[in-house]
Amino acid sequence: MDISMRQLTEIPRAEALSLLAGATLGRIVFTAHALPAVRLVSHIVEEAAIVIRSHYGAAIIRVRPEGDGGPRERAANDIVVAYEADEFDSDAGLGWSVAVTGTAALVRDPGDIARYERMLPAWNKDGGIAGQFVRICPEIVTGYRFACGTG
Repeated sequence: MDISMRQLTEIPRAEALSLLAGATLGRIVFTAHALPAVRLVSHIVEEAAIVIRSHYGAAIIRVRPEGDGGPRERAANDIVVAYEADEFDSDAGLGWSVAVTGTAALVRDPGDIARYERMLPAWNKDGGIAGQFVRICPEIVTGYRFACGTG
């Protein structure tokens, strides 16, 4: 395909979130040690929020000293993250990309956690890592559709 023939069109927010809901994997971008970090994760979209599953001790968790000097994990709440998913057929020159910027917080509600346990299974074969869930509340949603031009 001639790359000069590719057309790029913006996708409205609602459609972009709908496309994101249909994707199974995406990439979360966050800050680790003052540098950008990216991880591949599975997700769901629920009520315009993106929910991902991560393992305990994941890089999106901050560590702070406890009163006795020992480390204590604390979930990073209201941290700014980006989330991106896409689908692209390079042979046909068709696809889309959606990027979300917003704040992320650890899911703490036991009912939500139980529901997400069923909706987002662990990646390991035996399902033994309980993990945790992080909810991303989108503030900026950008989506683009790629298509071949007609000449």
